[in-house]
Amino acid sequence: QVQLVESGGGWKEPGGSLRLSCAVSGFTFDYYATGWFRQAPGKEREAVSCINTSDGSTYYSDSMKGRFTISRDNTKKIVYLEMNSLKFEDTAVYYCAAADPAPLNCLMREEYDYWGQGTQVTVSS
Repeated sequence: QVQLVESGGGWKEPGGSLRLSCAVSGFTFDYYATGWFRQAPGKEREAVSCINTSDGSTYYSDSMKGRFTISRDNTKKIVYLEMNSLKFEDTAVYYCAAADPAPLNCLMREEYDYWGQGTQVTVSS
């Protein structure tokens, strides 16, 4: 049974940092793509970043480049999202998702079959 469990969300002031974690279990890890998506109130779920576990290649939505960093620990089967210079507009529920096999475009949410329950990130002063 595939499971993805996010953690690390919380409240931060603008300019702060958070690291989200996604623990992946239930299937072969090395051939996946794992993505982070977010959904703000009243908005559609949007891609943040994704990583191919086979070769470590990473991809980012344009608005997240330079502030967010995705990484993975294949031994622990955890994917991380380091978020720096947080802005008010980063407030959202952040979801981890997995796709097997890794899609050509891992920033497309339609490519993902497995989703976590989400973790809330609130940026507020």
